[in-house]
Amino acid sequence: MKRFLAVLSALLMTGCAAPRENEIRVWVAENTVEFTRRQAEAFMAARPEYAGYTVVVEPVGEGDAANHILTDVESGADLYGFAQDQLARLVISDALVEVEPAQAERIRRENDPGAVEAASLGGVLYALPMTADNGYFLYYDRSVITDPTRLESILEDCLRAGKRFYMEINSGWYQPAFFFGAGAELRYGTDAQGRITTMACSYASEAGVRALRAMIELAGHPAFVNGSSASNATNMAALVGGVWDQAVVQAMLGGNYAAAPLPTVEGWQLGGFSGYKLLGVKPQTDAGKLAACDALAAWLTSGEAQLMRYQDEGIQWGPSNLEAQSATRDNAALAALRRQMAHSVVQGQYPNEYWTLAGALGDDVLAGRYDDYSDEQLMQVLVSFQAAAGSYVSVNAGR
Repeated sequence: MKRFLAVLSALLMTGCAAPRENEIRVWVAENTVEFTRRQAEAFMAARPEYAGYTVVVEPVGEGDAANHILTDVESGADLYGFAQDQLARLVISDALVEVEPAQAERIRRENDPGAVEAASLGGVLYALPMTADNGYFLYYDRSVITDPTRLESILEDCLRAGKRFYMEINSGWYQPAFFFGAGAELRYGTDAQGRITTMACSYASEAGVRALRAMIELAGHPAFVNGSSASNATNMAALVGGVWDQAVVQAMLGGNYAAAPLPTVEGWQLGGFSGYKLLGVKPQTDAGKLAACDALAAWLTSGEAQLMRYQDEGIQWGPSNLEAQSATRDNAALAALRRQMAHSVVQGQYPNEYWTLAGALGDDVLAGRYDDYSDEQLMQVLVSFQAAAGSYVSVNAGR
């Protein structure tokens, strides 16, 4: 019904006599433009019923597509890739048409549950998953680390071998590994303009204190180094990073290269953020063109296309399709990431101020400011943090 109303609304605004467009514009990341063009050619050859359409592929990456299309939905691409944290803004701004029911059922059946969640809002599927490739996990040297499942053991092994453990705790991206893992939450909601209007936060809690205490203890360990860039790591035996670091870490560790989910801390599992690339279809005034867009979107996000994209473009296009994932199970980094995603939260939209606030908290931890604080004092730190995080709601809503 929502899908029907979206098409009907567009018809009423533009007039039913509007000429039928025969061009389907697709925005994808620059490094996948040629791949997408080849796939579009294969699609047109396999689906002659859409021979009246011409597919034009343009280089607009997932990080930019949402802002571009929200500036002017009408002139934006018909299909576009975007990061999952932009979904709510796009849905509320009528820049996405919901996936038709039969296709939605197939997508839910064939894709990673986290990717399906990332593509859904209010139980409705609004985009097609392309990847399950963003998040962080543990890289480690198997000749040094005897038990990668426990942070305490990792640090002991590093200290014994004179090696280093890298993790970036003054980053709003990596820091939630502690807070979310300990059982605290921090989420924001948006309005129709994509402005931050609501917040759910429980950092000022026993769980939050437990997380902050774990960060303090890690920062004080002699084997710890604050950082997440494998390219800048030296004498490293363990590092918390993402798939983008695989080539560097593998070259660094050689035959001792290994990857695993994040470890536990005092028995509780470190969590964190996860992210996905999605493909959306813009509402159309022409039902025939909408059908063609839907069919092309399904083709470009099919298990076969996802696997081919991964094989052509590399690990940062790790598939969300379960069958394609099975074909990539020998990739240690992707396997570790998928296991970690079970303990991670799909990243939504966060205000710019959050990243600054989280960074400042981590800086204070690294500076030793809280080393001698009692749990009660740490609670007050988190009360102030939570109040600041909540203040961004009214600031952003008023813009």
